[in-house]
Amino acid sequence: MHPKKLDFVIPVFNEEESLNELFKQISDAVKASEIEDFKVIFVNDGSTDKSWEIIQQLKEKNPRNVSGYSLRINRGKAFALDLGFAKSSAPVVFTMDADLQDDPKEIPKFLEKLDEYDLVSGWKQRRNDPIDKTLPSKVFNFILSRATRIKLHDFNCGFKCYKADIVKKIRLYGELHRFTPVLASFYGYKIAE
Repeated sequence: MHPKKLDFVIPVFNEEESLNELFKQISDAVKASEIEDFKVIFVNDGSTDKSWEIIQQLKEKNPRNVSGYSLRINRGKAFALDLGFAKSSAPVVFTMDADLQDDPKEIPKFLEKLDEYDLVSGWKQRRNDPIDKTLPSKVFNFILSRATRIKLHDFNCGFKCYKADIVKKIRLYGELHRFTPVLASFYGYKIAE
C-alpha cells in the first residue's frame, strides 16, 4: 500500500531530550519514501519536563507537519493514543514511542504489509530494558498469543501501523493500548508483524 499521507500518533511523557531527533528521523524517513504528506500528532501526557515547550516549538517551525495536544495530568498511554487517533485524518496511522527505540527507517516495511493486512505490529527484537521488564513481557506475549491465536512476538510494541478505519473504530482506555491487535482482530481485521 502506498498512501499519499501518513499520520504519526506519539504519546509523550517526559521525553524532552528525544523529541527533536524523533521528528527529524520521521521527516527524513518520509522524505526518502514516496509519501507526499505527513503529520506528527504529539500528545503530551502530563509531562513535568520541557516536552510541551519542545512540541510547541516544533509546531511553530513545522505547522504543516506537527500538531500537539497537552493533557494537564498523566492519563496513561491508552488515553493519549485514543486522543491522537481522534485527531488523525490520514488513511494510514502509525504509532511510535517517543524514546527513539523505534526506527522510522522501518516505515516502508510496514507499508508493504498493508497490501495484505490491516494492522502491522512491530517487534523489538533487541530491547534496551532490564530483565525484570523483558521476562514478564515475554510471558505476557506468549500467553496472549496462545489465548487469542494471534501470532505476534511483541503485543506491547508501540511501533504499529494501522489502516485508518481501525483507529476510528476501537476505543482505548486503561491498559487497552497493549491489546490493539486483539481489539482489531475482534472486528475482523487482519494482523501481521
